[in-house]
Amino acid sequence: MPTSLLLAEDDPRLRQDLERHFLNRGFVVQACASGTQALSAIQQTRFDLVLLDIMLPGIDGLSLLDELRRQQAVPVMLMSALGAEQDRISGFTRGADDYLPKPFSLAELNARVDALLRRVAFDRGAAIQPQAHTVTLDHDQQDVVHQGKNAGLTASEFRLLATLRAHPGEALSKPFLYQTVLHRAYTRLDRGLDVHVCNLRRKLADIGAQHLQIQAVRGQGYILVDTEQP
Repeated sequence: MPTSLLLAEDDPRLRQDLERHFLNRGFVVQACASGTQALSAIQQTRFDLVLLDIMLPGIDGLSLLDELRRQQAVPVMLMSALGAEQDRISGFTRGADDYLPKPFSLAELNARVDALLRRVAFDRGAAIQPQAHTVTLDHDQQDVVHQGKNAGLTASEFRLLATLRAHPGEALSKPFLYQTVLHRAYTRLDRGLDVHVCNLRRKLADIGAQHLQIQAVRGQGYILVDTEQP
């Protein structure tokens, strides 16, 4: 079945260009010019992907994201011309799956959309057909499951693992992780994140999921590496 996309973008030219682009890719596209229109569409239809501008008339993108997360678990990619890290942080803390700063190329958009859809398909497939090494994130229980064992994560540990897993191969800075995971600003003397990393490593090892390694990157932050991935 074709991928169904909700596109919420108030700039008419960009909206038309993106709609045409995804239609040419074989997507089924519903394009909205305001947050109010997008909210109505969400309440009537289930989508496979939502591409959402933050600065929307009527209902802004972040408020729409809040409402969307109360209704369904569809993957959401935010777009914003603001480019500030605070917008990215706010989007992730409120449940966005990816963030695309404007301006962007269609090549980058395609790569990010395809990666997000692959990740969602993998997570759904893993939940249906678990393999020996598969680690599944249980968003309802805010826990991680491996070989039928629950790790017993705290809310902060779950947010840390989910955030790292949403950015495979990307070193995430401590300031970003402090805001996203611990909901506070980073200071050099604050060791709170390091404590959560140590506890998460131990709990992953306790359920036999030590192939998921949280590695420190000097001068950058932390990265999640799956040593069993080819």
